[in-house]
Amino acid sequence: MDKRSELGKAGEEIVAKKLAQKGFSILHKNYAQRYGEIDLIASKDDLILFIEVKMRQKSGYDLENLITPAKQRKIILVAKQYMAKYDIYDKVCRFDVALIQGTENNYNLKYIPNAFYEPESY
Repeated sequence: MDKRSELGKAGEEIVAKKLAQKGFSILHKNYAQRYGEIDLIASKDDLILFIEVKMRQKSGYDLENLITPAKQRKIILVAKQYMAKYDIYDKVCRFDVALIQGTENNYNLKYIPNAFYEPESY
């Protein structure tokens, strides 16, 4: 595994632990389908979270710009496939982003609930 992959896994573990502390169940890590991957899928009560995690060691990255509109569309598509596969229609779906700067033991976490939405179609 390369350094970026190792760092990404560390970031996902950080976020998974934080969510578990808040009472969320982690349903899947790195859920992949044909069109893309969702880093974490978590649930609590009637809420299901689809979470994209970005972690970088060096400062100076504008982490928020790493979640492009194209990446958002892929996450939404994979989330729809996930909900259809597991017959989940009775939960509120939310797309969150976790941005982490630093190392596994010394980091700053910015968690953005409702970071993006599925556009309404007319």
